[in-house]
Amino acid sequence: VKTFNMVSHIRYATRGAVRLENVHPFQREMWGISWCFAHNGDVSYFDRNIFAGNDADCPTNTPKVNELNRSCVKIPWIGKSIGVEDTGERYYNPIGKTDSEAMFCSLLNALRARFDTLPSLPVLHAAIASLCNEVVALDSQYEGTTIFNFLLGCGPHIQFAYSWPGSREGSKVWNGLHYLVREPPFGSAHLADCDYSINFASVTKDDDRVAVIATSPLTDDEDWVEVKKGQLILFDDGLPHLAPDDCFEAELREHGLESDAFPRNPQLEVDMRRYQLRKEFFQGAAI
Repeated sequence: VKTFNMVSHIRYATRGAVRLENVHPFQREMWGISWCFAHNGDVSYFDRNIFAGNDADCPTNTPKVNELNRSCVKIPWIGKSIGVEDTGERYYNPIGKTDSEAMFCSLLNALRARFDTLPSLPVLHAAIASLCNEVVALDSQYEGTTIFNFLLGCGPHIQFAYSWPGSREGSKVWNGLHYLVREPPFGSAHLADCDYSINFASVTKDDDRVAVIATSPLTDDEDWVEVKKGQLILFDDGLPHLAPDDCFEAELREHGLESDAFPRNPQLEVDMRRYQLRKEFFQGAAI
């Protein structure tokens, strides 16, 4: 497969039945841009069986959540961390029954409410990081059971990766995220779970660079990096950008958000000064 940006997911169904509408990655359009989301973990705050029945708009006749409640309840709101309050509107809603899709829709609802022009990538990184912190701050309500690892693709170039790792009760499997960057000179790699090797030099070009993100290392002879707990990374052009100010490099490669349907924030230089970047960093960048 030759592409700038790709997300694939093998689902182990823990919340939501094995049905087509519960299959990752989930996709939505926002600001005229395609967004996709794949999640590995459990976030009880977004489990429909837990939050259903708590909404005043839904009739509740018994303490037990019934099917009527589950079908009409609003998904939880996040956004206080980025300055947006719950007005009751849910522009994006899940089709299936997974906590993952509900979480994706809540994330998009918050970003849609926050921005009326396309944010620069550093500003978007900071906003998503704040929303992630808001979600994991709820973990204490659920006895520390939150596992929150996701990939979020937006547009043809950009992909975010976030990790709040952990193991499910009774399982020894560690659910986190790892990544590596492959670049010239390309060599061979051996798969970790079977006796098979591939020579990447035979399927790449001299100017290729590839970032691979996975739950656990896929090969046993390469240097994989584990994403730190609570870390949000922006990947672009095969490179990881660990902090908001690092994301300006992707902007200067002209890989920022672009849309014919939504206005772009014209103040990229203002954002650069906000992050106290050196003047020589953005000189000559035609901004």
